[in-house]
Amino acid sequence: MVAFLCFGTLFVEGKKKEKRHVVRIETTVGNIRVALSEDTPLHSKNFLKLAREGFYDGTLFHRCIKNFMIQGGDPDSRNAEPGKLLGDGGPGYTIPAELCLPYLYHWRGALAAAREPDDVNPEMESSGSQFYIVYGKKQAAADMKKVRAMLEEKGIELTSQMIDDYYMRGGTPHLDGQYTVFGEVIEGMEVVKAIQDVATDKNDRPLEDVVIRRMVVEQ
Repeated sequence: MVAFLCFGTLFVEGKKKEKRHVVRIETTVGNIRVALSEDTPLHSKNFLKLAREGFYDGTLFHRCIKNFMIQGGDPDSRNAEPGKLLGDGGPGYTIPAELCLPYLYHWRGALAAAREPDDVNPEMESSGSQFYIVYGKKQAAADMKKVRAMLEEKGIELTSQMIDDYYMRGGTPHLDGQYTVFGEVIEGMEVVKAIQDVATDKNDRPLEDVVIRRMVVEQ
């Protein structure tokens, strides 16, 4: 399995403070500011490169699921006809997984890379451009018990800090250890909430396009 494990950043009782690049995602619903982690250099540098090149400008948040996440980054979504099935586009390459548990995980507001499923992608390589932002929900004790059991079967153990975050903040813990988290929302979670609330079709595509007007690298 090609995966980059960030052993140097495994903090149980709090996230490491670091200087991070910030990208502003300007959408038709509002702006979202995300900070990228230095502990996932392949993903962060690629996201910055594409943002600077204007790769994402005019693309859609093409998959939005209430109490779960919003997904974008498919170049085929630019000017896509209503009802067109999206989600297969990309820049023509993938990125090796960079799994940084328990430092980077799927709390509410996490920025992560989409990927193909395990049956065709056992190395868990990420899409070269598609990403998602977690919304999720605050986890109940019974739900967390089931998720922890499922993850433990995969050799993944949640720390007390992670569990507390999922109880108090919310998120999607069942994705931990399987998708690369490479940043987080630092401003605009109300915009993320509004996007994940929109009406969608049977393929989870918003009935009214949510467009990424442009991305701006602020620092």
